Amino acid sequence: MKLENKVSFITGAARGIGKEIAVQFAKEGSDLAICDVNEEILAETKKEIELSTGRKVLTGKVDVTSAEEVGEFVKKILDNFNRLDILVNNAGITRDNLLMRMSESEWDSVLDVNLKGAFNCIKAVSRPMMKAKSGKIVNMASIIGIMGNAGQANYSASKGGLIALTKTAAKELGSRNININAIAPGFIQTDMTDKLGGDVKEKLLAHIPLGCMGTPEDVAKLALFLASDDAKYITGQVVKVDGGMVM
Repeated sequence: MKLENKVSFITGAARGIGKEIAVQFAKEGSDLAICDVNEEILAETKKEIELSTGRKVLTGKVDVTSAEEVGEFVKKILDNFNRLDILVNNAGITRDNLLMRMSESEWDSVLDVNLKGAFNCIKAVSRPMMKAKSGKIVNMASIIGIMGNAGQANYSASKGGLIALTKTAAKELGSRNININAIAPGFIQTDMTDKLGGDVKEKLLAHIPLGCMGTPEDVAKLALFLASDDAKYITGQVVKVDGGMVM
């Protein structure tokens, strides 16, 4: 039980990678505080995890772009569990478009959720983690934040910014025994990639040495490692889960 007696705060946890991270953490002994903007699916995830693992699951509809909503949820976590050990910044969106056609709202919404949202959450948990002189933070970046991608100027900027934020926060909080790392997934089997056409998938797979897409579990298992004491001497790093697509 790598996370026994721990409390984990996971954003964007109603489905996909966020849900799988919540499932893996609960299996390893962590109680959960999970949030999303989709209350209905979040409630189903809560019920599923509680029934299958027996762990306590606190839920909340939280817009991570709102510092006030994030702060209120963190207070609720501390009131219910009296501790907060792990944060996973997983909430994220895409609004793809070519740069010359991208609207200001498409740019702002992606930067607000993917980058400002992570900032809000890190800031909110930093005080209780510093007080406890212990904590693990895992930020969900992307290989697009490393290599860029046509039609995703907003997304690549947000994920590249998140990588830079990870490194800076790791330097600021390291002296308080708080580890902060980022995961950069490649192409993972999710609702988003399921919508891609067969030709598009074939072209993507041609650039992946392992010849297949990853699964949410592949990402979740790395998040579990980085959130555990197995990774106590790792901080400020970006670990790719991409089948060798970016080397």
